[in-house]
Amino acid sequence: MLLLTCVPAHAFAQASGSPRKAETNVSTATSRPRNDELTLAGLRPGRDDIAKAERLFREPSGTKYDGTNKIWQDPCRHQLLSIIPDPSGTIMEVRVAQASPAPSSKSLSTEGCTSAPESHVRWTTGHGLVVGNSCSRVLALYGQPGSRGPSTKDGQQLELFYYAFDWAGPEVPQVMAVLCTPETKAKPGRVVEITLAAPSL
Repeated sequence: MLLLTCVPAHAFAQASGSPRKAETNVSTATSRPRNDELTLAGLRPGRDDIAKAERLFREPSGTKYDGTNKIWQDPCRHQLLSIIPDPSGTIMEVRVAQASPAPSSKSLSTEGCTSAPESHVRWTTGHGLVVGNSCSRVLALYGQPGSRGPSTKDGQQLELFYYAFDWAGPEVPQVMAVLCTPETKAKPGRVVEITLAAPSL
């Protein structure tokens, strides 16, 4: 089960669509650009419906919880795409996460993985962030997060970057949460999970 912990209840609300124009963060001396985010895996929470996801990625590999949490798997890269719709079918949350390799699992078998699955190419944010990127790329794309701190997933110590995009205006009330492995002297931190959600969560 994929769990994101230590995240405020308001920490999920984001939308998807075409990338928006970068804004300059005048509050920092470096004046780095910051971007809001509208889409993950080509889907905009709060706007798109589950039927669009099924058109893009065909039938889900499985479901979780009460059957409404739809799951797609990328066996070649051991990644999962999770989508939660509301009762009407409107997508409220999109999540892409690294999954532990499971050689004994038929559903995650890497047999025949000679090239990148077509679906994985689209499992990105609107600005091109993907699972496996360095954490420094998160900062380069979106600037400093609204909050940043320790988190855990499946017992693994991680770092949470939480972004609220209310500064971008009333059309973008969503939030994005990114989980990264901690940076060490030996290697940089890496993105292991990206969640984009609509404001009702």
